[in-house]
Amino acid sequence: MTVWRTARPWVTRTAVAAVVVTAYFVLPLDHLGPGRPVLSWTVFGLLLTCVAGLLLRQVRHVLTERPGTRPGLAIALLMVLSVHVFAAAYYALARQPGEFSGLRTRVDGLYFTVVTLATVGYGDITPRGQAARVVTVVQIGYTFVFLTAAATALSQRVRGVVLGRTGGRG
Repeated sequence: MTVWRTARPWVTRTAVAAVVVTAYFVLPLDHLGPGRPVLSWTVFGLLLTCVAGLLLRQVRHVLTERPGTRPGLAIALLMVLSVHVFAAAYYALARQPGEFSGLRTRVDGLYFTVVTLATVGYGDITPRGQAARVVTVVQIGYTFVFLTAAATALSQRVRGVVLGRTGGRG
């Protein structure tokens, strides 16, 4: 039973991450985009706001060393979710002619999100239209504020667990 207790958090994390990735590839994103701009922008804004709020909540839990919480698990999964929200937005935007060059598939959307997040910028996918550029700027700002705070809190949490300062795991 001890092995399961140790492995269970990792199995849970892997399963939830797999669900997020699978959902990205199977959700009907073709219903979003240029044909339904109000719905598309509303869904994008609501998802980002929810994920940002949940990330900030988890960061607060780390900073206050709130007992009985598992912010490590939540932060990692929320970071994965935020990457997929931006990837879905890019994929939906790419259906509008002139918004992107080089972005045609969901994998392209995910790739562009990660390349932008990592500030690599290979140049093979380029935001050309104003909406694509706005979402890219939003992603960069979101990364600076929310994902940086989340990554810092996550590393602080891991450091605390390794040094034995917190009672929780993950």
